[in-house]
Amino acid sequence: MQADSRQILREIERKVLWLSCWVIDQANRREKVDGVKVGGHQASCASMVSIMTSLYCDVLRPEDRVAVKPHASPVFHALQYLAGNQTREKLENFRGFGGAQSYPSRTKDVDDVDFSTGSVGLGVGITAFASIVQDYVHARGWATAGRPKGRMVALVGDAELDEGNIYECLQEGWKHDLRNTWWIIDYNRQSLDGVVREGLYDRIETVFRAFGWEVVTLKYGALQRAAFDEPGGAALKGWIDRCPNQLYSALTFQGGAAWRKRLMDEIGDQGEVSALLERRTDEEVGAVMENLGGHCLSSLTDTFNAIDHDRPTVFIAYTIKGWGTPLAGHKDNHAGLMTEPQMRAFKKRMNIRDGHEWDPAEGLHMDGKALKAFIAGTPFFAAGRRRHRTAPVALVPDAVPTPASPREIISTQTAFGKILDAIAKSDSELADRIVTTSPDVTVSTNLGPWVNRRQLFARTELADTFRDERVPSAQKWSFTPHGQHIELGIAEMNLFLLLGAMGLSHSLFGERLIPIGTVYDPFVSRGLDALNYACYQDARFMIVGTPSGVTLAPEGGAHQSIASPLIGMSQDGLASFEPAFADELAVIMSWAFDYIQRDGEEDPDERTWLRDETGGAVYLRLSTRQLEQPNRARDAAFEQSVVDGAHWLRKPGPNCDLVIAYQGTVASEAIAAAGMLADRRRDLGVLAVTSADRLNAGWQAAMRARARGHVGATGHIERLLAPLPRHTAIVTVIDGHPATLSWLGGVIGHRTHSLGVEHFGQTGTVADLYRHYGLDAANIAQVASNLTPGRKLGWAA
Repeated sequence: MQADSRQILREIERKVLWLSCWVIDQANRREKVDGVKVGGHQASCASMVSIMTSLYCDVLRPEDRVAVKPHASPVFHALQYLAGNQTREKLENFRGFGGAQSYPSRTKDVDDVDFSTGSVGLGVGITAFASIVQDYVHARGWATAGRPKGRMVALVGDAELDEGNIYECLQEGWKHDLRNTWWIIDYNRQSLDGVVREGLYDRIETVFRAFGWEVVTLKYGALQRAAFDEPGGAALKGWIDRCPNQLYSALTFQGGAAWRKRLMDEIGDQGEVSALLERRTDEEVGAVMENLGGHCLSSLTDTFNAIDHDRPTVFIAYTIKGWGTPLAGHKDNHAGLMTEPQMRAFKKRMNIRDGHEWDPAEGLHMDGKALKAFIAGTPFFAAGRRRHRTAPVALVPDAVPTPASPREIISTQTAFGKILDAIAKSDSELADRIVTTSPDVTVSTNLGPWVNRRQLFARTELADTFRDERVPSAQKWSFTPHGQHIELGIAEMNLFLLLGAMGLSHSLFGERLIPIGTVYDPFVSRGLDALNYACYQDARFMIVGTPSGVTLAPEGGAHQSIASPLIGMSQDGLASFEPAFADELAVIMSWAFDYIQRDGEEDPDERTWLRDETGGAVYLRLSTRQLEQPNRARDAAFEQSVVDGAHWLRKPGPNCDLVIAYQGTVASEAIAAAGMLADRRRDLGVLAVTSADRLNAGWQAAMRARARGHVGATGHIERLLAPLPRHTAIVTVIDGHPATLSWLGGVIGHRTHSLGVEHFGQTGTVADLYRHYGLDAANIAQVASNLTPGRKLGWAA
């Protein structure tokens, strides 16, 4: 880099430090109408300023993607502001409604966020999986193959290394020959509640090297290295290397005079070391001691630009928390804010005039035009906003066939496998764009047929040794760059991070994928943080939770899910379904392949009052329990009702006083219970709920619309239940938490009794556990009989 460019980088570094601190200061000086602390992290921003200035204004290219350390959000927004991608109004409203977000957000911020961050550790991990996805789309030979591969960069707080998902991710990356991934650790050695333990560096280095990463240490800045070359410099370097983290931080806060005294007391000898110190003022001594590698622009840019390979690399950049501010090094600086006197002094030191605090070039030794021209000419910012827009995958009619015949006995899990197998046989664009993944449960979740036809993905070929050795096996698995299944270890966090990365491929890499992941349904909870993170980024994928509920009877309570239907209902960005029959599943999957590709406006559909045009991810809760399939037409009305969330399996008569509503595999019990009551409650109805999530969301949305004056707004469930007499009772049943369907009674005002599972299960047969939890036909019928007038059903029935 030319000398004048280095000087401009130092000017930008200075400006970004000022703006990030000013943004937080102003946010906390707004009138607090609700008394809630606004917050912000001036010290955490300061430790990242040099690293991010170097990256964004010199090192990065448009194809690179960055996950910014959450607490460095103001630094990111400041850089985007200087580049013209962020507005002053949103910076002035930082952490306010409609303003720049507390942590970088793909969906809420207007500037060029690659990966949302906030839940620490997850933004780090997703970069590794994004790199695997980048390899996948390049290996497919699509149009994107002609573009250069980018580096997936994570800016990592050293305290984030406490997060377990990071180490799960490292192992998965090693298995998949991870490439083009940089993690840059802001090693300021301070966390929220204190200073990190001594020796952490050695542990970090050991772990990363063990997984095949190159480790690059940025410990000393140019000023320090120059001092080390002077007489006495070796002793100074030795002292720095021995100095405990807490002492280094404390002396940084105390300043140059304190540094001089401690150094003179411990290594000063009235000779070389003393002379080295005496040649410098107190301010210059402090500048040398605070000139760590993570704050030296020349060291950073030279080191980053010297990497000439695609191996995963971790940079351990020594920094000072609060660098360049009055908060530097103080133990309590994590959430600390500069006081008014401190801010005035800082403002004066930055040469900022009153009323010019937001001016891009204020306080710099260059004018606004020169600053704007330099940033506009940097490779990263020259390309403008770097999100791709990708056409949806074409869906031909009948792309998803019904995988079972009437009267056939089959489970929804098996039906799922048959659907994918049928798609795999085709030469459709849909088949080519589907990519599946599973955390070591590929076969047991019925992805085996798909993988047999479409193979496993790897960067290099790997033959199926069992097949080559003529060992009989149902699985014909070989690894190839053209494979369409990414096999994972058992860590569910990795599953959802990979689904998140695959579900953003159309935006990150310009290639549309249709990602499908499978997981044992109870272990959705194990990866829930990463699932929420993927949905928050608006990643598009299908997750199949199977087997589910206590219906997985012999497996026992540890493998039986209770709360997952409620997770499906409450998770934003995720449409949840639990079909009972194969034809319903086929309808839902056909709709889902379209839904996960939608990117329309937020205006609700007046038929459902759901924002379906915006699209989202989809969750299917399936079962291994085999049911006899109904004989019915798969016409447009049936398909629409299945997608909307419910349909009448048995339509109620005009004098209906009882409805049995079920979701999922307990359909057989609900149907049998209705049969037991048929001669006693002749007009009873049986409501097949395919999605409590969409039913509830449509009802809630319709109520909100009515409150805003749309008097005719009605949800799908309201239209289904409206013809029922008010005295009709509803019995709901689900192999999951009863609250999933208990709200049905509030739609019109019908008395409701909800059956389900509220406690951990145990081993046994399906019949055993259904009786234990009252999900069996006899109990459903008994509850319904007692809830309504007329002839009662005895327990002996």
